Amino acid sequence: MAVPGYQDFMYPFLKQLENRQEYRLQDLYTILARYFNLSEEDIAETLPSGKQTLLVNRVGWARTYLNKAGLINVVRRAVFQITDEGLRVFNDSSITKIDRKFLTKYVSFNEFINKMSKEKTGSDIEGTEEKTPLELMGENFNILKSETQDLLLEKILSCSPGFFERLIVELMVSMGYGGSVKDAGRAIGKSGDEGIDGIIKEDVLGLDMIYLQAKRWKKESTVSRPDIQTFVGSLIGKQASKGIFITTAKFSQGAIEYASSIDKRVILIDGQQLTDLMFKYNVGVSDEEVFVTKKIDLDFFEE
Repeated sequence: MAVPGYQDFMYPFLKQLENRQEYRLQDLYTILARYFNLSEEDIAETLPSGKQTLLVNRVGWARTYLNKAGLINVVRRAVFQITDEGLRVFNDSSITKIDRKFLTKYVSFNEFINKMSKEKTGSDIEGTEEKTPLELMGENFNILKSETQDLLLEKILSCSPGFFERLIVELMVSMGYGGSVKDAGRAIGKSGDEGIDGIIKEDVLGLDMIYLQAKRWKKESTVSRPDIQTFVGSLIGKQASKGIFITTAKFSQGAIEYASSIDKRVILIDGQQLTDLMFKYNVGVSDEEVFVTKKIDLDFFEE
């Protein structure tokens, strides 16, 4: 048989984890291929790019959706275990299929799906036949982007503080600040006093300097107003007018309001914005698939 759609993998994926044991994703590829009696040709079938097999891609997305709904938990990289809610779903005899529509009952899943969208509910899951191909491409692009950003944060938090400093250097230079990686690298992490983690040129000539504070905190953590006040106090001590506070966590509303109310120019970049900038400026990511759509050039056909 052909490789099933990713939604068809969701229920058997959860079923395999019912014993509460930990399973490696690599082993689940084999187990699920056997579950669906896939042939060697089916298992070897690839996406149009040839970079990934259909099986790996579809099982991977089934895993992602189950995880975002809170039915499975990531124990460590590429290792999974069923959650209490996942076990409850599996033990409910009235539930014999899990798909996107079913998962929209979970707030965490809807937040994931709609993170990059103005839509706030999962109601748009139905009626996709009414949407144009370009609309569907845009929605799926945002889902892929959101998943990549979550993975970026996980990778950043698993790396050393020194790596985080180098990441900030690469990002700032990619955005046009700091002149060169060499120049920026000498500045970041150089001062390390009075609440300042680094200084970077605003332009190639260094006509103005930007002071940096970087906090590699857990993404569930919150940077509060006192943290920003301390940073602003450091800027005053340095007679600086511009600063950037970068964190992998989130900012409290009080911190955001304070930063916008002072005469110093302080930019707050949280974990979501950080990974958004990394995605935009190709820092820590690379192109996987590139699709170029075409439209008729009406000028070409003018006689």
